[in-house]
Amino acid sequence: MYFDVIAKVVADRIGVDPSTIKPESTFADLGIDSLDTVDLLMSLEDELGVEIDLEEPVATIADLDKFIQSKKG
Repeated sequence: MYFDVIAKVVADRIGVDPSTIKPESTFADLGIDSLDTVDLLMSLEDELGVEIDLEEPVATIADLDKFIQSKKG
């Protein structure tokens, strides 16, 4: 549901075309480390207008999408 927004923010962050970001892409595969993840989540919070406080680690873009969906309702 939020995949396109997440893909755009991730792609902007790592300098690739958003079409290269797949739901099954892991943050590690994309070269996103823990510090990058914090910046990425802050950008997503601004973009989506929701606080993203991860209670558990998310491994893939799809996992992050599902987590945001659960927060947005």
